[in-house]
Amino acid sequence: MKPIVDDTYSVHFNEEGYVKLNQHLKSLKPSIIFLLVDTNTHEYCLPRFLSKIETEVPIEIIEIEDGEENKTIDTCVGVWNALAELNADRKSLLINLGGGVVTDLGGFVACTFKRGLPYVNVPTTLLSMVDASVGGKTGVDLGTLKNQVGVISNGDMVLVDTEFLMTLPQLEMRSGLSEMLKHGLIKDRNYWNSCKSLQDLSPDSLNVPIRESIEIKFDVVTQDPNERGLRKMLNFGHTLGHAIESYFLKNENKLSLLHGEAIAIGMILESYLSHRLNHLSEEDLMDIVAVLNKQYDSVSFNPTDIDIIINLLKHDKKNEHGKILFALLERLGEIKLDCLVENSLILESFDFFEKVKTK
Repeated sequence: MKPIVDDTYSVHFNEEGYVKLNQHLKSLKPSIIFLLVDTNTHEYCLPRFLSKIETEVPIEIIEIEDGEENKTIDTCVGVWNALAELNADRKSLLINLGGGVVTDLGGFVACTFKRGLPYVNVPTTLLSMVDASVGGKTGVDLGTLKNQVGVISNGDMVLVDTEFLMTLPQLEMRSGLSEMLKHGLIKDRNYWNSCKSLQDLSPDSLNVPIRESIEIKFDVVTQDPNERGLRKMLNFGHTLGHAIESYFLKNENKLSLLHGEAIAIGMILESYLSHRLNHLSEEDLMDIVAVLNKQYDSVSFNPTDIDIIINLLKHDKKNEHGKILFALLERLGEIKLDCLVENSLILESFDFFEKVKTK
């Protein structure tokens, strides 16, 4: 597939991606290559990746535990210590081989160790391919609050190898699909229509849609790398979605939700807000509900859950001057930024969610 490239950043795909990575290794001449993996990618993805790398440079493997609960400063400290003990210097290269936790955390580690190491992202989940590995957002959670500490800084390149998707369960694939659906909702009605019709979530059927999804995000983040304006559109579904994800992560009585599952709920809630505030048509609203209900399992919220989730919104990093601001749809493929929403309307959106959810 054709790469996605601008003056400072590039995304390469499949076998051609390994050619570009090996060329990069030759030109960069790193002192040591560090490969950051988690317990899953160490077992399922590392052998394939190493078989494709052509270099005489020493390679060191650093492993972290998998899961969002390990996306913390404590984990960073462990990786920083490992880099120090293994004599990393500013000519070292860090390659992040994993899902969003590995690429987010690994990018942050690279940006901060010795004030900056070069790094490359090799996403291994559908979610990280279309979202986390593109756009330069790096960082970690603060307790259960999502992505509170981090920096925006692009790596040298991204290598998307869709063969890694063969290792994923369907639940993880659907988690990534939610971000692809979001890209269609905010930017391209035709892409939304093609993604909602996907039946086979396999690497072969997803190669083209993955590239199209990355291209949508790439176009947005290159125009607004620091989220001063346009990039805020990518937050659709995430204001409430992140609060829901955080709440389920910290509540021992709730099963944790994957990121994409929480964002799917957030998109239904925020589509309702879009209908009420921005006159998103009822036809489009119910289309969104039908597609997301078909893909994702039903979740229930009691009044206490909703109160806590709304309270968590105050920690959202997109807030300005103490106001909770949403990116909401005007119609499929078009978004309005910085929408102020009253709590009473958020409560109304949860009432709507209960009425339309799949039983």
